[in-house]
Amino acid sequence: MVICLANSHTGKIIYDKLSLIFIEMINFVKGPEQLETDIDRWLYALKHLTEFRTRPAYLSGPEFDQLFNLVKYANLTKKGKAMYDASLKYKWDNKNVRDYEVSKGREEGLEQGREEERAKALEDKREIAREMLAEGEPLERIVKYTKLSIDEIQALD
Repeated sequence: MVICLANSHTGKIIYDKLSLIFIEMINFVKGPEQLETDIDRWLYALKHLTEFRTRPAYLSGPEFDQLFNLVKYANLTKKGKAMYDASLKYKWDNKNVRDYEVSKGREEGLEQGREEERAKALEDKREIAREMLAEGEPLERIVKYTKLSIDEIQALD
């Protein structure tokens, strides 16, 4: 059964972005050998989930992993759920710490790279200034082209 929003007087659909589909599970009567599509397998799994002792081969695949993992979790004792939740928390805490450290290391590496680049650029400016001094260029001209201060240029001699 498909339900949509419509004007009750005219029957005209007023909003086609929302539809509700109702499935009457009692009317789904296919057996395991008749399951052809994923929707068939899902409906069968939902209808017969409480009857399974083990996971049937015809419900294998990654699309059913979460369903059966949820069933395993639901069948744990209260103590078992607490232990499982604690182990998940531990796992995610470790992942978050690792992700933070990787991010921090990346930022530190980028900053170190920037500092090295600035140091190299400064040394390049100093080398240009030395060459210009050797050619007898005036200090004002060296300052203009290297953006070094007069004191920095004079300290190169």
